[in-house]
Amino acid sequence: MIKKITFLATIVFILLLSSCKSTENKSENTPVSDKIIETTEVENNTIENYFKGTGTEPFWGLKISNDMIEFTSLVEGFESFKTPHVEPILAADANVKMYRVTTESVSMRIEIIQGECSDNMSDNIYSYKVTVEITRSKDKAPTLFKGCGNYITDYRLNDLWVLEEIQGSRVIATNGKELPNMEINSAKNNFSGYAGCNRMSGQIFSEKKLIRFQKIAVTKMMCPDDQNEVAFLKALQKVTQYEIKNNRLYLSNPDEQLLVFKKID
Repeated sequence: MIKKITFLATIVFILLLSSCKSTENKSENTPVSDKIIETTEVENNTIENYFKGTGTEPFWGLKISNDMIEFTSLVEGFESFKTPHVEPILAADANVKMYRVTTESVSMRIEIIQGECSDNMSDNIYSYKVTVEITRSKDKAPTLFKGCGNYITDYRLNDLWVLEEIQGSRVIATNGKELPNMEINSAKNNFSGYAGCNRMSGQIFSEKKLIRFQKIAVTKMMCPDDQNEVAFLKALQKVTQYEIKNNRLYLSNPDEQLLVFKKID
């Protein structure tokens, strides 16, 4: 009888142990699933919009990223449309961009024109006028939405950069001076820094893959023995394009690479 009880107790213990292991395994697997969801969300959040438009009467919004064009509104039947991104058609004689997108359910024609624009509902002043023309598959005529918008300056530009090269030549500090450098504020679209002799400041004009340094102002100290400043400022005014990789900022135009900066942490 004692042996029988001992045998039954052993069986119960084994079953309980197996159940515990199963519960442990399930507990271990749950965080893995959560991590996958979190990673997916992070990856989705890296899809940066480079243009945003908005309109009133009726209220609507437009977002353009490298992957997608998204339109939303409060108009019944036009609440949300998402289409793959397409490259815009550029006007030859003005800063005008046109996007034409067609899917099975909708076609959109988006026109972005550089020019001061007000939304008539606030004190906000935008730099671009936006027109969105939407035709659903069941529509006989397009619906027109008008508003304003702005390009979003690349947040990666927002940093302190020190100059390494001017038109392929390595920059060396002379007379114990610091190297030319600049701090870019991508939220305010301006920059300030040291040109090699004088302090400098200015504004940034930025669109997708495009950047210009404008309204550059410098102090008036005399430094005749420092050639870095002259070459640096001339090159900076020629910049139209940029690339960021390996903690470096490459400024160029279609003809040549002009300046290379290193990010300062």
